Amino acid sequence: MTAAPRLSIGLPVYNGERYLAESLDSLLGQSYENFELIISDNASTDATADICRRYGQQDSRIRYFRQAKNIGLSPNHNFVFEQSCGEFFKWAASDDLYARDLLEYCIEALDKYPDIALAHCWTAIIDSGGNVTEASEYPLATDSPSAPERFRSFLSCKTAACDQYGVIRAEVMRRVSPLGSYHHADVIMVARFVLQGPFYQTSDWLTFRRDYPERAYLAYPKVRIRCVNLDPRRANPLKHPAARLLAEYMWGYVTAIRDAPLSPADRRECYRHLARWMLNWAGDRVGVRRPTASAEQPAPVPGHRSASVHAVVAGQEGRAS
Repeated sequence: MTAAPRLSIGLPVYNGERYLAESLDSLLGQSYENFELIISDNASTDATADICRRYGQQDSRIRYFRQAKNIGLSPNHNFVFEQSCGEFFKWAASDDLYARDLLEYCIEALDKYPDIALAHCWTAIIDSGGNVTEASEYPLATDSPSAPERFRSFLSCKTAACDQYGVIRAEVMRRVSPLGSYHHADVIMVARFVLQGPFYQTSDWLTFRRDYPERAYLAYPKVRIRCVNLDPRRANPLKHPAARLLAEYMWGYVTAIRDAPLSPADRRECYRHLARWMLNWAGDRVGVRRPTASAEQPAPVPGHRSASVHAVVAGQEGRAS
């Protein structure tokens, strides 16, 4: 009987033909090989299915599923985790790239530090051609042993750290609620991870987040339309007005604290941080500025050569820099 892989990678995709092969090459070319790659094709109408089947024939680690209809981005993300069997889990995006040693470094950290919930790396931004346009050092104090300090740092930072794409202990994934379909549900998911335990960050750019106009987040700038993309059941504006979607976002923070394994003192401290953040969030929207402690934001380093895609990502050899 074949032993289950230690790591499950879930890759939800919809009409990803443009960058999917590059992303698959970067994952299948990892130095760490003990993983399964679960692809869920959300009823794509382009060549996504052909690409997935071709790669599946070439690598037995791939498990390919095709949804009969578009179930939405959030249910598709939850689906790939439900199919997983590994000790660790990682979401992967069909348009991002991953350095060869990313998984190896993350698994080593999770083995070495049993108290951490998640292991990840610094994330650089690349353009449609795979060229680095911005590389910032990781800005959050998510490695703190103090849950209130991790949560305070998370709330105060204005920079997206993409920690939902880290390597997560599957037991942590099972303890938190599935990815929702309200405004910034992915942010709430990371908040839940933050409250479960410290993060470990490899101090190098090993994940490359592709930024281009067609990316889902940029293609759907309005709250309600973005949430319909997350889940088509949000399409009825009477049942799901923007006010409800925003309220669910705020309630997500409350339930993240409520459900976390915290001491009474730590829980109260997290609620205090949340109340302060909510006051500032509301004040920003009515034009009232309130003083708040914020994490120092490191300056981005445009085109930083230490974050070179072509030197560290499998399948990128010979591509123009």
